[in-house]
Parts: sequence; structure tokens; C-alpha cells
Amino acid sequence: MGLTGAAVAEGDKVFDWAITKRLLRYLAPYGRNVRTAFFGAFLTVVGYIVGPPLIGFAVDEGILKGNFHHVLLGAIAYLTIDGAAQLGFHIQVLNMSYAGQRVIQKLRDELFTHIQRLSLSFFSNYETGKLIARVIGDVNVLREAITFAVVGAVRDFLILVGILVAMLFISLPLTLIALVVVAVVTIMANYWRIYARKAYNWQRETNSANNAELSEAFNAIRVTQAYARQAYNYRRFAEQINYAHLKSSLRAAWVASLFFPGIELVGGVALGALIYVGGSLVLQQTISVATLLTFVLYIEQLFFPIRMLAQRYNIFQAVMAAGGKIFALMDTPIDVQDAPDAVELPLIKGHVRFEDVSFAYPPVRASERHKLGAKDGKSADGKPSNGNGAHSDSSDSLSSAPPVVLRHINLDVPAGATVALVGHTGAGKTSIVKLLSRFYDVTEGRITIDGYDIRKVTQESLRRQMGIVTQETHLFSGTVMDNIRYGRLNASDEEVVAAAEAVGADSFIRKLENGYYTEVREGGVLLSAGQKQLVAFARALLADPRILILDEATSSIDTQTEKIIQEALRRLLKGRTSFVIAHRLSTITSADIIVVMDHGMIVEQGTHAELLAKGGLYRDLYTMAYARQLEATSLSRSAN
Repeated sequence: MGLTGAAVAEGDKVFDWAITKRLLRYLAPYGRNVRTAFFGAFLTVVGYIVGPPLIGFAVDEGILKGNFHHVLLGAIAYLTIDGAAQLGFHIQVLNMSYAGQRVIQKLRDELFTHIQRLSLSFFSNYETGKLIARVIGDVNVLREAITFAVVGAVRDFLILVGILVAMLFISLPLTLIALVVVAVVTIMANYWRIYARKAYNWQRETNSANNAELSEAFNAIRVTQAYARQAYNYRRFAEQINYAHLKSSLRAAWVASLFFPGIELVGGVALGALIYVGGSLVLQQTISVATLLTFVLYIEQLFFPIRMLAQRYNIFQAVMAAGGKIFALMDTPIDVQDAPDAVELPLIKGHVRFEDVSFAYPPVRASERHKLGAKDGKSADGKPSNGNGAHSDSSDSLSSAPPVVLRHINLDVPAGATVALVGHTGAGKTSIVKLLSRFYDVTEGRITIDGYDIRKVTQESLRRQMGIVTQETHLFSGTVMDNIRYGRLNASDEEVVAAAEAVGADSFIRKLENGYYTEVREGGVLLSAGQKQLVAFARALLADPRILILDEATSSIDTQTEKIIQEALRRLLKGRTSFVIAHRLSTITSADIIVVMDHGMIVEQGTHAELLAKGGLYRDLYTMAYARQLEATSLSRSAN
């Protein structure tokens, strides 16, 4: 099974050495803080063990004998040792909090970096909400463990052992009562941890599902309102997702409510037994009142480390589960990686060749999908889940292999040429540009740019010379200026404005409240779909790529806006090798090469006139597109 699934798959496994070692590596740079924290913990241990005998001394040698000097001495000594204990606790928490926050920062940085480099196929199997749960929720579990549990567990254990040893030196009969209490609580904790692990695991899973549902609902708010599905979404969230989280949280609370009051009950019984036995021994003058008082104080203190160790135990269980999920994510292989001997792609002219290229999306193992998380109450491969995100079967077979998307693609695109990719939905047009961008690697054959196999150059140097504008334009929180400059981060304000002017975006930008410095907010909600596309064009132009990819980039632009940017598009495409996926005739017909695709194969290619003359699939597609355009124009005129 390996490291990444160990803590998740084995539901009752409390300790996983492989996960623990990986976590300790993150803590290693802060060894000085850990040592200082242990010193502080030692002061706390001494305070807990020495404090009760000092009170006993004040009672026995001071109060009972009427010696005020001994009472004062005992009080000062107790206050001193208790102050040292509190100072030690402060030192411990301060140092471990520093180490914990640093470790969490590093973990989150590494997770963020790794997630950004994961291949596109990963994101089709992993919900955004669950990614956030991994980076925020599960990492926070580790922070709590480092801050309070790592040194705290050792401190509590030493306090427990120290108190028992001190008791043995004072009175064996009374110590036996304490040992019985420890044994009973240990048995209770053993049974409790079985139910607690299942309860808290269920709670974390439902919380993750909650995050995923909220992320999806808020991202799709326009669709929800457009179809008036607020009530449906509410029922789904309230009656299923959030209700499941309520049940899991109540279950976890119920488990906790049984254990901790149970410990208090055992403690009360133990204290009563201690007073009865100890009082009898005092009456028999076998022990002193001060000894009995010392034992009563020890018994009271004994339950603090026991309760805390039980909580640490639960935290360590959570750490194993959270660590398993985090490292499962961090160990998710990056499908597209630079070759060990990859070179920097020099400045290119843009001659692109597809040489007998075939492609199929890689299958994903069921166990990998389970570790990454299920979607919509099912496992990521669509199989029913057992309620905890796991399959009802334990097979690790490959999911059924998807069909080949592209078959034996041969295409030679001269530098500076514009290629239009046409065909029915699912014909493989988008897959071609994804392969060219190296979001996926070819299954067979190769793709070259100016003779360089794109698998043998670094991805950064490849994509640095590419510009991509897709149908779904994403704008980041920030200003219009920031979003255009995303294409070239070191561009000046003047260059940003020039790029916007070139694509016809300047006129609407200057009408915004603060012009180029208007905040577009998350997703660019202040702008229309057409305006966001114009910003995306300006971003691509500013990047000045040698290869430009337009994937349905004009689909969100109305006819009037399209007229505005036609000249800008010609400027954008001029001198660049361009791959255009579009249904608009104006974009298709002016292309140097039109590639007609059907079922993952190139069935025709040539100029617009050549393909019309052939009378094949392209003429049928063109005729249908032309008819739709005429109909749209007619409707537009009628509306006006």
C-alpha cells in the first residue's frame, strides 16, 4: 500500500512510523525550540510533583504544630515552585507555537507549490473544496499537535509517573488505590479511542464534503439564480451535506461527553476511597494528616495528566489521519514533468509539427481516487461509496481505460501560420492544443517546435513563449491593470494601456469607476463576459507570445464587440503561429490552414476555398455554421 494510504486505509491504526518520520523532518530545523520547550516542560513536571509535599509540610510542621515560620516557609516555597511551573508552561507553549507555525507555513507552501504543478487530469478527480480542506483543515490539525501534543505528551507522562513514584515513597496502601484508578482509566481510554477515531474521521470527512459543496455552490451562483434553483440547492445542502456533518459532529460530541465525565466519575470514586482508607489510617496513627492531604492533592493532580494524555491520544489519531491525507496529496505524481536532461527552449520562430501523434487520457487507480477524495457522495470513479469515502470493494484495479482521444495526427504548421481547428464537439480539437501546451504528454509520436521535441525542453521555457485565451476567462482579484499585466509581470503601465488599446478594451476600461485601477473582484464579477474576454486578449497581447492559442476565445463576444476586435485579432495573430478553435466564420475562413477533425483524426485540411471545393465534411460544417449565422443576424435585425 505504501506510505500515502496507510493512515487512511487502516481505520484503527493509531501510529504510523512512516508518517511520523516525515512530520519529524519538518520539525528538525527547530530542534533548539524543541529542546527549550522540553526544559520548560521539566519545570512544570517538577512543580506538579513537589507542590503537594510542600503544602503537606506547611500543614504538618506549621499549622498542626503552631509554627508560623514553617507555614510562611511552606507558602513561599509552594508559590516559588508553582511560579516556576507556570513559567515552564509558558516557555513550552511559546517555543512549540513558534515551531508549529513555521512547520505549518512550510507545509502549506509545499502543498500550494505541488498542487499548482499537478496535471490537469488531477483536478478532474479532486474537488476544489477538498483541496482547501487539505491545505487548511488538515494542516491545522498538525499545528495543534506540534504546539500542544508533541512535548505535552512527554510532560504529562512524566507528571503521571512522577506522582506515582512520589506516592510509593509516601504510602503503599494509598498508592495501590491510585494504581487501580490508572488501570481503570487506561481500560476506558482503550475502548474510547476505537469509537473516537471512527467518530472524528467521519466528522473530518463530512467537513471536507461541506467545503466542497460550498465551493461548488458559490462558484456556480449565476447558474443557480438563472434556473431559480436556490431552494433545490438549499435542500441538498441542508438535508444531505450539512445534515451529515451535523450527525457526525453530534456523534463526536457524544463520544467525548461519555469519556471525560467518566474519568471525573472514576476520580470522584477514587477520592472517596482515598479519604475512607486514608482517614482510617490517620485514626490508627499509621499516617499523618499531612500525608493524607498530600495524597488527596496528588489524586486531584493525577487526573490532569490522564485526561490530557487521552486528549493527546485523540490528537495523535487525528494527526495520523490528517498526515495520511496530506502526504497522499503531496505524493500524487505529477504526470507532466521536465525530463532530467531538459533544456531551455530558445527564442522560437514557431514552426510546429505533429508527427504521428496519438493520445489517450491516463486511467486512474481506484485506490488513488479513494485517497484523493470522492465526488458527489461517490468515489471519484463513480462507484458507490460506503459512507466514509471508501469503496465497498477493496480492489486496486485500473478503472476502465478511456478511449483514444487522438489517432495518428500528422500536421505541419509553418512559422507564422494561422491554423483553424474545426469539427463536431468531442472531435479532439481542444486535446490538440492541450498537447501543444504540454498540459498532457502524447501517448505516441511527438510534437516539435522549430525541431525541438517539447518533451525535452523545460515547461517554463515552452509556455513562456505561448499565449492562451480560452472560452472561460478567469480574472483574478485585483485591478484591471493587474489582470492585464499577468501576461508579463514586468510590463509598465504604458505597455498595459497600449495592449488594451490594441484589442479595443481601452474604451470600456476608462469608463469604469477607477479606470485601469478598478477592482474587478473575484472572478471579474464587475465585468461582462465579453469585457472579460477583451481583457484576456490584452493580457495575451502584452505577453507577446510566439505561439498563440485561441480556444473558443470569441464565443462570449457579441457580434458588435466582435467587429471591434477583428482588427485587433489580425494584429494579435500577425507574425505568430496561431491555433484557433472557433465556430465564427470570420475567424475560420481567413486561416492559412483549416484542419477538419472527426473522432480524433484529421479527415481534411487545406484552405477555405480548397475544402469547400472538395465537398466533404468541412463544407457540411461550414454550410450549417453559415445558416446559423444568417439566422442569428436576421433575429438581431428583427429585434432592433
